[in-house]
Amino acid sequence: MFIFGWLLFVGGCIGNTALLIFHCNWWYGVPVNHRLLTPVRFVHGLLVLAIPWSWWHYFGWDGTGPGNLRPEQLVQDWVGGYLLFCSAIGVILFPIITVRRNLRRANVLLQNHTGTLDVAAKLGYKPIGKGKYRWLVHLPKNDVFQVDFSEKTLRLPKLPTAWDGISIVQLTDFHLHGTPDREFYEQIMDACHAWDPDIVAITGDIVDTRNHHSWIVPLFSLLRWRVAAWAVLGNHDSWYHPEEIRRLLRQSGIDVLGNCWKPVEIRGEPLVVIGNENPWMRPVPDLSDCPKDVFRLCLSHTPDNIRWAQKNRVDLMLSGHNHGGQVRLPVIGPILVPSCYSRRYDGGTYEEDSTVLHVCRGLSAQHPLRYNCRPEVTKIILRCAG
Repeated sequence: MFIFGWLLFVGGCIGNTALLIFHCNWWYGVPVNHRLLTPVRFVHGLLVLAIPWSWWHYFGWDGTGPGNLRPEQLVQDWVGGYLLFCSAIGVILFPIITVRRNLRRANVLLQNHTGTLDVAAKLGYKPIGKGKYRWLVHLPKNDVFQVDFSEKTLRLPKLPTAWDGISIVQLTDFHLHGTPDREFYEQIMDACHAWDPDIVAITGDIVDTRNHHSWIVPLFSLLRWRVAAWAVLGNHDSWYHPEEIRRLLRQSGIDVLGNCWKPVEIRGEPLVVIGNENPWMRPVPDLSDCPKDVFRLCLSHTPDNIRWAQKNRVDLMLSGHNHGGQVRLPVIGPILVPSCYSRRYDGGTYEEDSTVLHVCRGLSAQHPLRYNCRPEVTKIILRCAG
């Protein structure tokens, strides 16, 4: 009975934490006023601690520990029922999900190579800047200046033969707000030149203050591409004059898609490129007149639009927003991920029926904090199924 009581309590704590984190992550994936998100996070954190304490107090363990918990107590009211429910999640469901997460693989991913650029070492100093949360940079082992340059080769069934070997460089989640300083981003833009991409895809969250619009043209004008550069905005952009951000990106030579689609031709083959800034900026793209049986590439800031992409026969969707979770624990992975799907699409390549989704971890965040989850730029090389 002693072991049963402790297993029930520990499992309940894990399950309760998992449920509250899932719910907190959901709030960050829906279009609510961003000023509500801080109190939402605080309340969820408080409940993570308060509910286990209330169990201990309610069942009258009196400092002797959960080992004295009797099974008949669990069926007396909703408090015991919730403890039993959370324990089932913590002992059974959470381990199963964790194992499945660690074993998942995308069959379309043929190759995956990563090199890391230590921006601080290259500059000879840490480009900390003057952002509101710059003090976080000084935390030990923070990898905010260690940028992964990931090169991924994807085999896509519907890719035209003429496009075999075409390359896309994806940059996302700049969160320009002073930390890191501008020199950090300049080094990344310069490093992208060596990749000599056909296409540049920018998937949102450009700025995090109104004062940093002035960085957009000097930074994004540094990018180079062979065919086209496209962009969509993210939720943070919607808070800081999105139309001004669009104008400055266009001034830098980048085609800002918004919530629409456009036909283009690459190497003599037609392509439909789609922008989806839902749910923060509407309306959702209308694809009713979109050519059928044509390869569809979608830029969506959040991977939560994956079900929409499946429904509309998108072949490849590029997203950011989730930052890889920013802090990843060994085996368990990330905890806080701003998505309605919680940790499901935290970062990497996923296959959802005929739609391939790639989620880049991005370059920065509102809070410059990275543990076991370096910032990332991605080069995607597309290969035909044959």
